[in-house]
Amino acid sequence: MFGGVSRRTVLRLMGGAAVAGGLLAAGPAAASASRNWKPVAESVRREYLWAWQHYVDRALGADHIKPISGGREDFFVQGHSIGLSLVEAVDTLWLMEADAEVALAVQWIEDNLSFDVDAPFQVFETNIRMVGGLAAAYHCTGAPRLLELAVDVADRLLPAFTESPTGLPYRYVNLATGEVSRPETNIVEVGTYIAEFGVLSEWTGDRRYYDLAKRAMRVVHDKRTELGLLPHDIHAETGEWRNRQATVGPPGDSYYEYLWDGYALFGDEDLRRWYDTLTDAILAHQAERRDGLLWFPQVDAFTGEVLSREQSVLAGFYAGLLAESGRIDEGRAYHDAFNAAQEKFGVIPNSLDYATMSAADPGNAVRPEFADAALMLWLATGDEIFRERAKTHYDNMLRTSKTNYGFAGLTDVTAKPPSQEDSCPGYWWSEQMKYYWLLFSDTPRFDYRDNYLSTEANLLRGARR
Repeated sequence: MFGGVSRRTVLRLMGGAAVAGGLLAAGPAAASASRNWKPVAESVRREYLWAWQHYVDRALGADHIKPISGGREDFFVQGHSIGLSLVEAVDTLWLMEADAEVALAVQWIEDNLSFDVDAPFQVFETNIRMVGGLAAAYHCTGAPRLLELAVDVADRLLPAFTESPTGLPYRYVNLATGEVSRPETNIVEVGTYIAEFGVLSEWTGDRRYYDLAKRAMRVVHDKRTELGLLPHDIHAETGEWRNRQATVGPPGDSYYEYLWDGYALFGDEDLRRWYDTLTDAILAHQAERRDGLLWFPQVDAFTGEVLSREQSVLAGFYAGLLAESGRIDEGRAYHDAFNAAQEKFGVIPNSLDYATMSAADPGNAVRPEFADAALMLWLATGDEIFRERAKTHYDNMLRTSKTNYGFAGLTDVTAKPPSQEDSCPGYWWSEQMKYYWLLFSDTPRFDYRDNYLSTEANLLRGARR
């Protein structure tokens, strides 16, 4: 039903000499020759398991642990946790060969997790975190109940698609009743499903998931402006744009990511064409060099006029996506820009004005995108500079975010020392610690040549059991 092409395989085929001479051609051992990264990997694993034990002891089953106070925090619905951090952690624990911890987590899921919750859930977040987390846990462990639960929650999300007159999903759906709400949405929240829904179609033989995800992506692509750009806000019921601003950061980022990923995972040539069309337009109308650094300002999608030079830290992922799709030079240059911000601030702020290199939003919710791009660029090129940059990113997180019972977000990275907040997001368990581990460990449980990590870093291909 689907092609067997992974995103690393496609990268190897597309990237030409640059990629052929990189890690994919030689394997991780060759790229490791210049430095012994084992102590860094051991540190990453030790810190992760330290935080995990605090979660188990103080907040087992909670969506989040509060890392300063040791309290519990809900994410999807106030007053009702569904074990988000635990689900997000399973594949990371498995990659770290923490098998006792994996067994505990899987047992909790099998005994306790239920999606029969009479409350509206955000469809996008539920998909990338819960569908993706459970699918990754199943891919790594083979436990059948994990796939059953991934299918169960995906089925509960489907009314968001099937009740929409355009095929663009509503933002919220009640998991118990199927009632949909909030048609005012954006291209991320309508177009970030093809990876998770696609593997469910692949594993179950039910095409509904893939077809619904692809239909929504097509609707967005076909509404591009004459410049080939996409505004980011759209109405699910009318299909009309709700603003004019185009961005590679939120809420535009993972729509572009999943166009490439859908092609890379399933060999869907439509998705590759759509990705190439939009990426060519972005590079033509949004790329801007300033003080020798490559940035992507927010522009008017209809005229190309620059609207803002604020850059979200989340946009840092785009450096890796460019490299994955064979645009190595642009990916490297964009990572150079964020590395300049890392060198200035230590911890990159939530958003910065790159015209003045000042913090527009000085917080940082332990964001992983810089490390994500470092991993992708290292895989694409084998260049050790990206591991060095990720090591600095890791050291800065340890220095600023480690607290009593875990790792805390920061309210102001410019303060001395940076001020912390009593919150650790679920993606911390799935994303940057996994990126660090894969960068530094050369783990035998990960296929470095043929793999797939979702936008939430859920491992949906490449587990070596």
